[in-house]
Order: sequence, then C-alpha cells, then structure tokens
Amino acid sequence: MARFERSRDVPMGGLLAGLPALCANGLLSGLGKYLELPKGFYSALHILLTMAFMALGRIRRPEGLRHLPPGELGKVVGLDRVPEVRTLREKITAMATQGNPGAWIMALAKLWMENEPEEAGYLYVDGHIRVYHGDIATLPRRFVSRERLCLRGTTDYWVNDALGRPFFVVSKAVTGGLATTLIEDIVPELLKTVPGQPTKEALDADPMLHRFVVVFDREGATHSLLSQLWDKRIGAITYRKNVKDLWPESEFITQEVPVPGGGNTCMKLAMRHSTLATKEASLPVVEVRRLTESGHQTAVITSARHLGNTVIAGRMFARWCQENFFAYMMEHYEIDGLIQYGAESLPDTVLTVNPAWRKLDKAARKALTMVRKLHAKLGAMGKEETGLEMQKKAECVQDIQTAQIELEQLRLERRKTTKKVQLDTLPEDQRPSQLLPLNKQFTDAVKMIAYRAETALVAILRRHLKKEEEARALVRELFVSTADIEPDEANNILRVRIHRMACPAHDKAMAALLAEISELQFCHPEAGAKMVFTLV
Repeated sequence: MARFERSRDVPMGGLLAGLPALCANGLLSGLGKYLELPKGFYSALHILLTMAFMALGRIRRPEGLRHLPPGELGKVVGLDRVPEVRTLREKITAMATQGNPGAWIMALAKLWMENEPEEAGYLYVDGHIRVYHGDIATLPRRFVSRERLCLRGTTDYWVNDALGRPFFVVSKAVTGGLATTLIEDIVPELLKTVPGQPTKEALDADPMLHRFVVVFDREGATHSLLSQLWDKRIGAITYRKNVKDLWPESEFITQEVPVPGGGNTCMKLAMRHSTLATKEASLPVVEVRRLTESGHQTAVITSARHLGNTVIAGRMFARWCQENFFAYMMEHYEIDGLIQYGAESLPDTVLTVNPAWRKLDKAARKALTMVRKLHAKLGAMGKEETGLEMQKKAECVQDIQTAQIELEQLRLERRKTTKKVQLDTLPEDQRPSQLLPLNKQFTDAVKMIAYRAETALVAILRRHLKKEEEARALVRELFVSTADIEPDEANNILRVRIHRMACPAHDKAMAALLAEISELQFCHPEAGAKMVFTLV
C-alpha cells in the first residue's frame, strides 16, 4: 500500500505532477481486466506507476534504475524503494504474459478516440522500422530510409491523430507493405473503434459519404488500396504519384487553411475532380494542388469527395506531426529499444518472399543495370566512321545483345518462380522468426500513455508560452525537478511543493500549470489523498 512520508528535496519529485494526466489517459484502466500480478510486495499498480514515471523521467530502460537511489524514487511512488532491475524485468514479463497487453492497447485507443471524436475521424498511418542488431532472431531485411541501408528489423505501423498523438501500433516481422497491413490488420480494428461512424442507411442514401479518413504517404497512393478502402466506405488522403503535368498558375487562389490543433495558414490551392485508373477500373477522386513560392506543385488526392480543398490540404500537410512523433519517441522514449531477449517462430501459414525469387530478382536487376550501362557507352561513342571506331561499336553492340539475352533469361526464370511462399515450404535455416512481442506491446502502451500525458501538460503551458518546443522542454524540466512531499493526514491532502524553474517567465507559466492541475482535485489512486501542487 502506498504511503507518503514528509520528505524534503526529493529528486524527480516533479513526476507527481504528471500523475493526474497519466491516470486521465488510462494508465490504470487495464488493472484487473487486462493486467494483473500475483500477490506480492509490488502490485500491478506499483509497476505501472514506476514504468510511467520512468518514461516521463527519461529513464529509458530498466537498467537506468541502477544509476538512481531506489529509495529516493520510491518516495515518489509512495514506497520505501522501487524495484531493482531484475525484479522490474520479471514483473514486466509476468504482467505481459499473464495479461493481454494487445487488448489493453485497443481499449486505450477506443477510450482516446471517444474522448476526441473529431480528431478520430482523421487517422494517420505510417510505418517505422525498428532495427535489430542481434543474432537471436532471424528478421527479414528492409530498407531503412533514415539509415539509407537495408537492415534487419521489425516494421511498426503507427496510427496517430493530426497532432501526432498515438492511438495504437501494429508490429509486423514479415510484412507485405503498408497496403496489406492497413487492409488486414488496421482497418478491421478501426471499424470497431472509431466513434461517430454514419449508419448503413446514411451510407446508402449518400454514395459520397465516408465513415472516416485515413492519411498516408505515397507508398499507398495506388488504385488498388484506395478502391479497397472505399469499398468499406473509408476515405483516404495521400500524395499523387508520378505527377508530370502542371496546372496554370491562374487556377491557384490564396486561401486560409485550418491547421489541426488551432490556427490558420495561407496556401495557394487549386482543385479538380479527377480519376485514379488502372486498365480494368477507375476510382473518382478529388485532386488538390498546392503552389509553393518556388513554383513547385504538390498534388494531393482523396477519395473523400465531400471534403473541401482547405480541409484536404490542412489534413495532408499535417502529416509532418507523425514524422516528428517518431523522431521525438526515438530520442526521448526509446521506442526502438530491445525490451526482452528471445525469439519465437512465426505461423507456418505466413507468406514471405521466396529466397529463390529474391535471388533471381537481384540478378535481373543487376543485368538490367549492365544493359543500361552498355547503351550509355554506345551512345557516348563518337560519330567517326573509322575502322577502329566501327569495330568498337560492333563489339559494344554484341555485348549489349549478350547482356540482353541474359536479362531475358533471368526475367523468364523469375516469372516462373513463385514470388511469395508459406514459411513451412522453406528450409528451417531460411525461415524468418520474430522477437518476443508481449513485453514490447506492454511497454509501448505505457510509453504512449506517458507521451499523451506529457502532451496534455504541454497544451496547458502553450497558453503561457509561445513555442511548443519551449513548452515541451519546460515540462521535461518539471519531471526531473526536486520537490518537497508533505502529507497532511488530518485533512487527507498530499502537498507537493516543486522547486522553482530557471527563470521568472518559466516560474509564472509553471505556477499557472500547477494551479490548474490542483483545481482538478485529483486524489492519489492508492493513498486516496487529494493532491495539491505549488511552486516554491
């Protein structure tokens, strides 16, 4: 049972100011239903509080507790000491394996969407590769754009809102790409989770009405994916591929575009009704283009034709929030960190790229490169018709013919080879495996809650500070600030006196934040005392 003693100058005592936001975002919502622990000194609530405080305090891994006095951090949790590294890892594994962290994540996603149904109507989906450098698991290679290399890893597909706040994540050791994961794994969950979807009668009455909108990058800008989504009456916004034509500049009009989260910005926009077609079928879309000062035209298409051009542009260009989310989470929350050692086999029915097809494909690409180089060599030769020049050209033409024959043979063999096969058809040493997933799911859920709690405090500080970066830095400073903890048992109050910030402007903003948190009259989830925060 948590119990607070009168303590002075408690390191990282400012973490207690994040507790109301953590609980408001569902930190304790899974207790008894999705998360549990056998009876012991540390309950599931204590482990959740410890993990959430570690995330807010930028203690990225359990090993980071070795550099902190366990008794000092225990004062923040309300215990005589926090668990040591080995104990914490054992408790995390027990909670993940005995509970259901995947179901908890989806329950959290439903809670967050219901709290803000307007933002849940526009969902941003993108893949993030979690690189693996170990040798326990055999993970497929994939191109990592930030490294510009093909590396082994797991692809995490994140679903966020326009402000970058996460809803849930789907991890795939073997993936068919964004389109496959979106249709098979993400959309079924969204159909069950997104609130405020129109009824079947409303959809039948209006052929252009959509349930909700998903936003993604050019990887998904295909007729196949957009038409599959629209079959379920899900709108999509993405960039258009292979844009070669230019619209007249006279079509572009300067308009105020609403920015998600508040505010407006000006853009030069033009809109046309268009189609996204293949040989067999076509899909009507709306195309919006933005004209930049340099004269570049950025083309955006959507199957949600009810939306206006300013909404389409504002929602599409808000995608940078998700990229910022990835960068921030890697730097401050270490979402790529290895949580648990070990690997497990994938189901035998999982489809993966045939190693024989991949080998032929690599050889065919290499042969194609050689043909192009020889054509370039032939084109660079002079126009002289001397005997020596003619001989060189003849030799080059012969080399091109030989390389072309080899290329056609490789392409023929590649066509005859199945591109994807089931794992059970591969030799044991060629079968990919995956990292143990449950601990990662559990810690990802806690980190998502911590990020959302931090973002909620940043939103309050933005009323007093101009820049979001300054507000985030001040919140991070709050979490590591020293504080005095003074329980008032007679009045059932827990007073947390946080020491001042670095400058008067930050003191003023922080005092306003703490006053607003105190007005919530939040009670500690275990001690039951009302928490009051002040700046001293």
